[in-house]
Amino acid sequence: MINHESKQKYTALRDIIADKAKKIFSFHNWKFSEPKKSEVFWALKDVNFDVHQGDRIGIIGRNGAGKSTLLKILSRITESTEGTIKLKGRIASLLEVGTGFHPELTGRENIYLNGAILGMTRTEINKHFDAIVDFAEVEKFLDTPVKRYSSGMYVRLAFAVAAHLEPEILIIDEVLAVGDAAFQKKCIGKMEDVSKNDGRTILFVSHNMGIVSTLCNSAILLNKGKIDFIGNTNETIEKYLRAAEVQKSYYAETSVKDFFISQVEVLNNDNIPTNNFKSSECIKLKIKIRKNITDSIVRLSVTIQNTNGDFINTFVENMEDYFSKNDSSKEFLITYPPNLLTPNHFSFRFALFTQNGHVFDLVEMICPIIVVDHGSKMAIYEGINYGYFNANQKFIEL
Repeated sequence: MINHESKQKYTALRDIIADKAKKIFSFHNWKFSEPKKSEVFWALKDVNFDVHQGDRIGIIGRNGAGKSTLLKILSRITESTEGTIKLKGRIASLLEVGTGFHPELTGRENIYLNGAILGMTRTEINKHFDAIVDFAEVEKFLDTPVKRYSSGMYVRLAFAVAAHLEPEILIIDEVLAVGDAAFQKKCIGKMEDVSKNDGRTILFVSHNMGIVSTLCNSAILLNKGKIDFIGNTNETIEKYLRAAEVQKSYYAETSVKDFFISQVEVLNNDNIPTNNFKSSECIKLKIKIRKNITDSIVRLSVTIQNTNGDFINTFVENMEDYFSKNDSSKEFLITYPPNLLTPNHFSFRFALFTQNGHVFDLVEMICPIIVVDHGSKMAIYEGINYGYFNANQKFIEL
């Protein structure tokens, strides 16, 4: 339930007195009482799906789609308003930093506490204790209260406990994003291991499409509390990325310049205008150039820029090879190959100029695009600057 109250720029003393008086009189005269405005809001509605043993399911969607609420309901942290959930097996949840940990207890004590919550005996916990400590890399601070841990240490220990104490169902939210890239890689390897080799079920929420694509064998797309799509991971990610498009990357100008860029449109593999690209698909630029002079030796340069305006790559072409004296406009298509740009935000710079340095037209930082990872081997390093383009080097064993 969402409550709505009228808002004012400021509250004066007279407003407070009037409000108090109104509340007093409302007990004696119903005319003074004002019903509180409210609306019913469903964080989740009509969500139905089955999960089988050994499934690795990614749950994706925009912020506010209901992903975390779904995991909290499945973990029995939040009680659902209606509907039923049928679970078979022990559940370990890692929904936020410190889930299930007592801040005053040490790392050692929290391992035993979590094991007890999962219904394990002390003997069973002892069996996995050394593996948990080794995986979490917190041996030096094992007898320190976890309230003094950094967020990264917290997550390492919490994940190690959740993964090693043999739950049949492992539920993980975006919390792994707190850890460093090396630990994320270790976590992904562990989740794959417990799922494939031990037959455990994993439900994983993340905005990192590369990790979802690598880890999960199916995915659920949530939108405004409802299921938009369930199916193959790559197909679900494709629908999510297409639904996330917020604008077309487009530029247009009408000018009296002798030579100028009149239109630019960015297209995907299917020739659909978009600003959102998977790293594994090509990027196309549809360019329209107009000229208002009879003859001139002009060159076109197209440069990919980062968010700071730095040049990433430049392409140059001689226009006299394409324009005759009578041509007033021409259209061109530039295609950048797949797996060229790393996940990041980019834009484009276009220039028409002569060899002696005269510039007919120059436009910079236009047609912004977003490139997201789609399951490459570098997906686990998302958020870390490892360059702007892939060189596709050859690597062989000698």
